[in-house]
Amino acid sequence: MDMNKNTKTPQQKINSGFDKSSTADEVLRGLDLSGRLAVVSGGYSGLGLETTRALVRAGAHVVVTARRPEAAREALTDLENVEVDELDLADLSSVRAFSERFLASKRSIDMLILNAGIMACPETRVGPGWEAQFATNHLGHFALTNLLWPALISGDGARVVSLSSTGHHFSPIRWHDIHFEQGYEKFPAYGQSKTAVSLFTVELDRIGKQHGVRAFVVHPGGIMTPLQRHMPKEEMVALGWIDEDGNVANQAFKSPEQGAATQVWAATAPKLEGMGGVYCEDCNISEMAPEDGAFYGVKPYAIDPEQAVRLWALSAELTKTDIPVDGRE
Repeated sequence: MDMNKNTKTPQQKINSGFDKSSTADEVLRGLDLSGRLAVVSGGYSGLGLETTRALVRAGAHVVVTARRPEAAREALTDLENVEVDELDLADLSSVRAFSERFLASKRSIDMLILNAGIMACPETRVGPGWEAQFATNHLGHFALTNLLWPALISGDGARVVSLSSTGHHFSPIRWHDIHFEQGYEKFPAYGQSKTAVSLFTVELDRIGKQHGVRAFVVHPGGIMTPLQRHMPKEEMVALGWIDEDGNVANQAFKSPEQGAATQVWAATAPKLEGMGGVYCEDCNISEMAPEDGAFYGVKPYAIDPEQAVRLWALSAELTKTDIPVDGRE
């Protein structure tokens, strides 16, 4: 079957050869990424740091974007073939400035890994009053991808990998109140932002496949990283994530090396050639979420092509960025 002829690749598992216990190094074993360039947002902390390390060990050159570039350089000091540049996803002027600097280098992007994000933060407004999780996790990456489009299509089959989460189960797009102006709730706001990331991927893949650019969205699994910095200890204890001493209590949690595996797999796996627009987890294409409410798989609203088109139009209007007309179907 020629997947390029489909509006989206069916959400069904393939024989990936890996599983939830696989690490980023394991999925890259045997692959030579020499001469390949990856841009990894937030690639100096948590899953991003493990992603950068694994890609570099496989031979890739990695551009790490960082809201705190000095902290990034310190975290990456032991790695070669890495460069750090400043980027604050909550500030569109910063997104534009980074994109202009990168495009001026005349380099192509082989892998754009949209890794950075925030989770369950107190109510925060950025830009013209946008809810911070939607703005950072979705709108900033939306603008970045659009602005870097010339570097993506000039390469040889670029892949864009976005990080969503099972948290997308918390909320579909709240079309009536996207920025939670009628009352803020941190987990629904996080969930909506991760639904948005998934829908962005669906439409990006539809637009990009005629140019050889394919897009994938990833749930990395449960991992204790700095992403949880806004959550008080007692809340994580109540959720069963950690015990009273701060030790990870949920055996389903992955190590950072395992958590980085699915995004690295989506960015490089030969078995994904000709595919795109799918939600992935545990180093495989995910199945649809079961109707009994179990907390795994992808919800239908997160890969709905009509909602994806609607969100793309809204995001383009809000950020004043879009792929040029000749890049659209």
